[in-house]
Parts: sequence; structure tokens; C-alpha cells
Amino acid sequence: EPCFSKARFTVRSFGIRRNEKISCWCTVRGAKAEEILERGLKVKEYELWKGCFSEEGNFGFGIDEHIDLGIKYDPSIGIYGMDFYVVLGRPGYRVRYRRAKNSRIGTKHKVGKEEAKKWFQTKFDGILTNKKT
Repeated sequence: EPCFSKARFTVRSFGIRRNEKISCWCTVRGAKAEEILERGLKVKEYELWKGCFSEEGNFGFGIDEHIDLGIKYDPSIGIYGMDFYVVLGRPGYRVRYRRAKNSRIGTKHKVGKEEAKKWFQTKFDGILTNKKT
């Protein structure tokens, strides 16, 4: 189910007012997430900048036009950009966030930057570039 984000304050140059809905986001997991990620990476031609990867093993990228994903153009909506953010974690990562008996995750159990890059290269045959595109 999509969630909406509101503007914190009015910005006249952007034409937005305080508490106006300005973005929409959702969390997707499993096979559906892989399918959407595959379509997003296809738009980027499976090339990501090395700076897209964080130290915690997460990565993100954006596309300029949502119609590149194969979504039909609707004149009432227009064309919007879209951001993808991937959070990688091993089984058992819930220990850190659960309500009862939560505890710390060991450093060997965490997913690091290099491991995330390797996963991207093996899973999607991705290419890492030094230049920001």
C-alpha cells in the first residue's frame, strides 16, 4: 500500500505549500521487488556508479522518466522520476529491530559495501563505473 509524504514548509519557487502531498513511496519485498529492480536496472543498462553504494551495504539509483519502465503514459499524471533504494540484509537481521530481546548484530553478519557491489555484479551481471551518469 503506498504511503504519501507531505511538504514540511512552503517553497514558492517550486510551487508547493506546507502539508501538500509531494511524493509517494512503498516497500516491496520478495519476487515482486526483484522484478521491479530488474526493470529499473534495465533502464540504467545495468550500469551503476560506485558512489551509489553505502557503507552498510545498501544502494540506490534513480531514473528520470517512469514511462521507461513500460508504464503507459497518462496525460493527467504527466512524467515523473523514480528512485530505487535497495536494502540488503542476511537472515537473522531482525534481531536488531524486534521489540523483545533485541540485541546487536556482529560485524561479520552485516552486509558491507564491497559485498553489496559483488552481489550486484553477480546477480544482475552489473557494471560498476567510476563516472557519475
